[in-house]
Amino acid sequence: MKASKILLVDDDEDILEFLKYNLAKNGFKVDTTQDGQSALELSQKKKFDLIILDIMMPGMDGVEVCRKIRDHPLNKETLIAFLTARSEDYTEIAALDSGGDDFITKPIKPSVFLSRIHALLRRSGKKGKNTYEQNIKLGDFEINTEKMDVFIKGKKIQLAKKEFKLVLLLVSKPGKVFTREEILSKVWGNDVIVVNRTIDVHIRKLREKIGDNYIKTLKGVGYKFDY
Repeated sequence: MKASKILLVDDDEDILEFLKYNLAKNGFKVDTTQDGQSALELSQKKKFDLIILDIMMPGMDGVEVCRKIRDHPLNKETLIAFLTARSEDYTEIAALDSGGDDFITKPIKPSVFLSRIHALLRRSGKKGKNTYEQNIKLGDFEINTEKMDVFIKGKKIQLAKKEFKLVLLLVSKPGKVFTREEILSKVWGNDVIVVNRTIDVHIRKLREKIGDNYIKTLKGVGYKFDY
């Protein structure tokens, strides 16, 4: 199986070496650089499967680098994840609006970091739109899409049909913020009249069943699955 190529960008040399070691140990081919301009130049010469960007970097920040990468044809469709200590909602929104696919906050355990990377790379597979793997495992959270079963730490969680469809949508792209319009369209369908309050009620019921740790709210935007 061909190893995935990752570009890792962070101005902290210790973090860079630590993450590179863990990625390489798990079979990834890793290039590194410590500033935005070098990252941009490298991304215009070499095709990557995934680019991991810090936000606060000298010269050119990660958000600007992401925008410029998206403007260049070589890595226009490459997955881009932000790995940063900045956790404010407005920073996350700016990062995702610039073309990012995921937003990961530091500090993060190596095992969780690698799990997020594997989940991201699964997105770039050749599965058709709105299709899912039969078994999805993200940390302690597991879904069997064929049987419509959800497990947390091995314990089965009973969900209603709409609750399952909602959590399956969010889990399909961990870290991605789904807008209310996307959720209404993909879970309820365009031909069904549903008010925004309906989404809030289903999210509240889901949190009561699976806990508050997995589904995050971005005020005024929508919801995402995190783990």
